[in-house]
Amino acid sequence: MFGIDIRQKAWSAGLIVLFFVAWELFCLVTGMSDLVLPRPSQVFVTLFQRFPVLWPHIVQTLATTMFGFVLGVALGVALGAIIGVSKTAYDTCYPLLIGFSSIPKVAVVPIFVLWFGSGTVPAVLTALSICFFPIVVNIATGLATTEPELEDVLKALGASKFDILWNVGLPRTMPFFFASLKVAISYAFVGAVLSETVASNRGIGNVMMTASSNFNVPLVFAGLFVLAGLGVALYAVFSLIEGRVTGWATRKNDVIAT
Repeated sequence: MFGIDIRQKAWSAGLIVLFFVAWELFCLVTGMSDLVLPRPSQVFVTLFQRFPVLWPHIVQTLATTMFGFVLGVALGVALGAIIGVSKTAYDTCYPLLIGFSSIPKVAVVPIFVLWFGSGTVPAVLTALSICFFPIVVNIATGLATTEPELEDVLKALGASKFDILWNVGLPRTMPFFFASLKVAISYAFVGAVLSETVASNRGIGNVMMTASSNFNVPLVFAGLFVLAGLGVALYAVFSLIEGRVTGWATRKNDVIAT
């Protein structure tokens, strides 16, 4: 099993390298202009040369994203738990949440700027507003999948609604919860960078916007690579935690794979 896993990871890494090699060759063969599509080698050189300048902006974007993400998770879990256990809350809140989620967040950023001014706060709120909806939906779905028969048995044994929620409902939502985290962290980056491009003088979003106005396309792609790297790293962290916490939910898949 361990040898198979190593080969699979090596094969995946090889395909990723092949993708960048194909990109490089495509640009060289076609004579693609740097203003349209820079070569990966140019992007990596730019990233290496400008990294000391980019580092404070990377820290700013990461901190803003994580702050908004943590707040979004807290709000999403609370709302998801309420909606999942209350039919009245479901009928009341779900249409409002769907309506709010359907609003393009680029239209919300100017409102945040009007309320709180430009800077970090609008970026945090944008990250929060765009990432909490998947968590609400998945937590509510996980609670809704609790079997009524199991609840009846627990009630017959004297368990209160809170006991059922805390000891049975929430643990059963963990696979749904971690699945939503891996989606929400990507959304949080989108929200933070979107706000930085509009209402901030710091962050990777602002760097990319400034580089774009100066036609420095390799620097724009360097910013994209940084965001992609941060997203993949956080996705991997949540996947690792998910494997530790919800290994029971994927045990069947592991058995099949062997």
